[in-house]
Amino acid sequence: MTPADVNRLSIAEAADLIRRKKLSPVELTEACLQRIGSLDARLHAFITVTRQEALATAQQATSAIARGNYKGPLHGIPLALKDLFDTASVRTTAGSRITADRVPEEDAEATARLKAAGAVLLGKLNMHEFAYGGTGVNPHYGATANPWDPTRISGGSSSGSGAAVATGMALGALGTDTGGSVRIPSALCGITGLKPTYGRVSRRGVVPLSWALDHVGPMARTAADAALILKAIAGHDPGDETSSEEPVPDYAKMLEDPRLKSLRVGVPREYFFDDVGAEVLAAVRSAISTLGELGAQV
Repeated sequence: MTPADVNRLSIAEAADLIRRKKLSPVELTEACLQRIGSLDARLHAFITVTRQEALATAQQATSAIARGNYKGPLHGIPLALKDLFDTASVRTTAGSRITADRVPEEDAEATARLKAAGAVLLGKLNMHEFAYGGTGVNPHYGATANPWDPTRISGGSSSGSGAAVATGMALGALGTDTGGSVRIPSALCGITGLKPTYGRVSRRGVVPLSWALDHVGPMARTAADAALILKAIAGHDPGDETSSEEPVPDYAKMLEDPRLKSLRVGVPREYFFDDVGAEVLAAVRSAISTLGELGAQV
């Protein structure tokens, strides 16, 4: 398997190969780091790449799996974090020069949960400064270019997360969404992004934009991959007073039955379809039809 083949793997595919010892976390991490080295100077997806730490974690994962200590589907998987998730001993800039040298002493809860799941963290991803914007244009660390057309924006504020996942620099990433900051770059970069229910994922250790509106969410190539990440980071955190105590379901299992018979989907008739390009309009209408075919009441 060539590095190019590795970079096209989904998390689920890579996890299956790792579990069966057909691919090692070290090989996978090296392929991602090689991809970062070849693309990031043009795309500006990363603010900080933690190369040595990532390789060390990948080696630990490889050794543990060889001994039969496989933790689950994120074990040995290279992921990255929007640069407002606290990371112990690694700077967290929130995309600003004001906090360019801020080095947290503790991990954010979401960071810690990914580490506990065995994920390999590649570094900190570019973003709109303090998450306050939807373009991904950052005057301090470079505007994150759209990987499909570098003359266009990647969307924000989780711009680096979108570009890194779309190009295989990371197999998945965490973003935050206050007013579209996971969904916009996911749409513009052609990946899957999810804004979970408020309180589903702890925000402790995440630089806030709005305490009442911030959500932590996964960004990945497929819905199945997003489900695996969400399963790892979701759950009650006593350190976050807004954290939900609802049990965490098996999201990946839920995807095995795509029927949506209990779902009612509202489609606005006024303004929603006005001034929309033909290609976008066709895609939206196709999505609405698919929901109906899966059993949803539209």
